[in-house]
Amino acid sequence: MNIGVLNYGMGNIKSVLNAIDAVGYDAHVVAAPDQLAELTHLIIPGVGAFGNAMANLASATLLEAIHEHVRQGRPLMGVCLGMQLLATQGEEGGLNAGLNLIPGVVRHLEVDAPVPHVGWNALIHHQEHPIFQGVKKHVDFYFVHSYYFAAQDRSHVVAETEYGVAFPVVVGRDNIVGVQFHPEKSQDNGLKILENFCEWDGRC
Repeated sequence: MNIGVLNYGMGNIKSVLNAIDAVGYDAHVVAAPDQLAELTHLIIPGVGAFGNAMANLASATLLEAIHEHVRQGRPLMGVCLGMQLLATQGEEGGLNAGLNLIPGVVRHLEVDAPVPHVGWNALIHHQEHPIFQGVKKHVDFYFVHSYYFAAQDRSHVVAETEYGVAFPVVVGRDNIVGVQFHPEKSQDNGLKILENFCEWDGRC
């Protein structure tokens, strides 16, 4: 395995690296296009604003390298902001184009509850996915976010959560998967998801 965690200036990189180490895999930080070419698995973490994140990816000339990773069928996981970047576009800080790997728009969370949404929430599963193998249904995961991924195609929604309203929090398409929650901060269930991702061959 050659697992890379992408550093594009927006990430919770160290906590993701520590979590992968805890489940028995080695991962390393990647930040240049040629480093992505050697990876078997790529994780895009992220904390911050959608527009800034896409600008950083473009500035580092990482956009084509990410798309090439996906075209070759190698597994990719987006975490929190990294999951949102998989969308067609995002509305945070004005309308900005995303990676367009899973069709959808990242919208502000409009609910009758405090935003950002911070805390533990259970998932409502709509379909099976290899990263949830061995994880019990309806267990809680840890969230910190103000925006959510409004998927264009319901077939790409793996799971939702309910916080005032129900909205997608796990999206997937072929060898791509994104989670809005933080698996690296979600104790044993989150670690199991990271372990499953490291073992995933990219097929569903």
